[in-house]
Amino acid sequence: MFLKVLACEIAFREICHLAARSPHVVDLEFLTQGYHDIPKTGCAEIQKRIDAVPAGRYDAILLGYGLCSNILQGLTTPHTPLVVPRAHDCITFFLGSRQRYQQLFSERPGTYYYTSGWLECLQRRRDYGAVWGGASLPANAGAAARQAYTLWTRKYGEEEAQYLMQELNRWTQSYSHGVLIQFDFAQHLDLPRQVRQICHQHHWQYEEIHGDLALLQHWLDGHWDPPDFLVLQPGQKIAASGGPDIVAAEPAAGT
Repeated sequence: MFLKVLACEIAFREICHLAARSPHVVDLEFLTQGYHDIPKTGCAEIQKRIDAVPAGRYDAILLGYGLCSNILQGLTTPHTPLVVPRAHDCITFFLGSRQRYQQLFSERPGTYYYTSGWLECLQRRRDYGAVWGGASLPANAGAAARQAYTLWTRKYGEEEAQYLMQELNRWTQSYSHGVLIQFDFAQHLDLPRQVRQICHQHHWQYEEIHGDLALLQHWLDGHWDPPDFLVLQPGQKIAASGGPDIVAAEPAAGT
């Protein structure tokens, strides 16, 4: 098959690694990480990329996103089947299945997961000041973050502006563990040191688990079993199912 991949850059290394092993010809296109924080904008951007795919060129478009704050809600495909993993968010991609995702979430809900892509996207945000304490802001938040801090400094003073920034980071108190999802092909990247540093900063316990890319490999290999993948046909749109299958197909408007 000839496949088109549209995916979040957070899975860049993993998808490239697996695409090299796929029996199919794969065109890869990655979108900037962070659109799940601004889901309406993200959904519109993903739809624009889907609409730009030429008719008749590919056997399928593979969408590398989980439901992620309903970023997939309402997406349609004009002419080419769209294949979507059944995943709440991208962490499922790195754990191998939604079943393992649910098991680990149930065993320890206060866990923040890290991957090579997450850390590299974090570095990009840090380079233009859109990161506070290990939290990456939306893709378009760099200038807004600087402007907000400047405005708060002028209006309230430096000390109060710093306090407001700290309040934005209070989300870290909901977590107790930072877990690195590790893969053999990423061993040379010195990821444990980076995650240990973040965990130390937030007073979290550091752990490592081995990742599983079976779900993504099946996605790229064309093994789209209905329990794991939604195959959306032209004339349908993606909807959140509210059940264990996560996403469902509904008739698109006008069909």
